Amino acid sequence: MYNRILVATDGSSLSDKAVKSAIALASTCGAELVALRIVPRNALSYWDAGVTIPISEYERIEAQWQAEGQAGVDKAKKLAQAAGVSAKAVTVRSNIVSDGILAAAKKHKCDLIVMASHGRKGIKRLILGSETQGVLAHTTLPVLVLR
Repeated sequence: MYNRILVATDGSSLSDKAVKSAIALASTCGAELVALRIVPRNALSYWDAGVTIPISEYERIEAQWQAEGQAGVDKAKKLAQAAGVSAKAVTVRSNIVSDGILAAAKKHKCDLIVMASHGRKGIKRLILGSETQGVLAHTTLPVLVLR
């Protein structure tokens, strides 16, 4: 059915549920799992030029984001391997989460994307956006959305 399943995780309890579901599905299908975490491209975009922060602080923040992202996908990889599922732990640097997910799915030749949706509505969706909606709108791959 599926050969390679990409699961996007952001470290939230909801995305942990998606990881567990993706592992179970990969186990059932005999598929490989690609655990993915999107890491922001650079910390400068999070602060306006009106704030003076030394460049070393930006570098520290970026290194911290990368380390936290890698730890999250390494955890998913270990869970998959414990369930007998072959897995890769991947981080991608991108300021647009949906674009990073789609690029990783293409690069790793995935045939299914699994991700969680927070189900935001109204003003929260307007302000915080919907990465799941962005993926759904721009892919031809099947997407399993969990809530």
